[in-house]
Amino acid sequence: MPVRLLLLALGTFAVGTDTMVMAGILGPIAEDLGVTVAAAGQLVTVFALGYALLAPPLAALTARWPRRRLLLTALAVFAAANALSALAPSYGILLATRVLAAAGAALYTPTANAVATTLVAPERRGRALATVLGGMTVATALGVPLGTWIGRTDWRLTMWLVTALGAAALAGLALLLRDLPAPAVAPGLRDRLAPLRDRRVLGAASTTLLFFLAFQTVYIYLATAIAPATGGRADRLSLVLLVSGLASVAGSWLGGRLVDRAGVRRVLLVGSTVAALAFAALPWAGRSMPGALAYAVVTPLAGWAVSVALPHRLASLDPGNAQLLISLNSSALYLGTAAGGAVGSAAVALFGGRWFPLAAAVLALVAAGTTWAGVDASRVVRSAAAPARRPLASLRADRPEQ
Repeated sequence: MPVRLLLLALGTFAVGTDTMVMAGILGPIAEDLGVTVAAAGQLVTVFALGYALLAPPLAALTARWPRRRLLLTALAVFAAANALSALAPSYGILLATRVLAAAGAALYTPTANAVATTLVAPERRGRALATVLGGMTVATALGVPLGTWIGRTDWRLTMWLVTALGAAALAGLALLLRDLPAPAVAPGLRDRLAPLRDRRVLGAASTTLLFFLAFQTVYIYLATAIAPATGGRADRLSLVLLVSGLASVAGSWLGGRLVDRAGVRRVLLVGSTVAALAFAALPWAGRSMPGALAYAVVTPLAGWAVSVALPHRLASLDPGNAQLLISLNSSALYLGTAAGGAVGSAAVALFGGRWFPLAAAVLALVAAGTTWAGVDASRVVRSAAAPARRPLASLRADRPEQ
């Protein structure tokens, strides 16, 4: 495994921990700052919306930057924002620091994914993306439980943990990430949004939004869905989340290999369908611990395989503009995440705590439908292999960044 890919994954591990750990410390935050848990939950929404809305303009503003400098600046902003979060004296200031942290994450993650696709041969891009995205899945399995445990008495300690992770990633990349290919083009914001006029790109981005909307609709309220199985016991819920995190790591690894071997479209169709079936089965599976644990294995395996395929599908449409297209994928992902809380809450109110996962099942099937109706990305990857080498070769021929 190339060391540079592992360093990029270390950065996504820091970002992933920050993205998901807030849900585990909402209670201590609410108690410390004198707000409701619902208000504290807006910290998650603000981060996700900030990421989604800031990713395209920030990518346009920094398009001419050397990629190494961009990665290091993004992590510096991210680490500083989390340090400010740890020091925030009020709820309003904490909200502002979450937007700043989202800005750093919005700069880092698409760039790291795009850089990963330039470091390997075209036929290994799926595995390269899986490695970088693996940082997010490992954060689910290790970073989030650790951060939640540390913050059970003082949530600010969790923010210091995320700060330390970001600083470690920054130091590692500064020391060891060298000789990156320079950007071939520097499109402005209008050019970055122009691909949305392409039916294929719009369809792929819509698939990303719909799938993460479906996934987050259940994940955010998973404790409610499996309450009969856990009986409200924290240790049982922690076990389910741990199994889910470990399955996420396996799903990311599996997704990278399946994309390279079976093609993007097949992974998207099968993964979305399996996830839809798992959501539909949860009203029954959530009644017992064996059923809840089975759900915690199947859904992340399918979901994270799809998560690898989604940016690969967009990047394969125009490999020379992979960074631009992956930034759109990230925006769609976080828009889906931000909307998941609201849709999940409405589904719980409408269908009740047992049956609300059925709404996610419908959304996952719609996501599969957009894939079926869209371009056959697996065919694009194979047929575009020769043209793809041209922009990538031109990238590598440019002067390496210092």
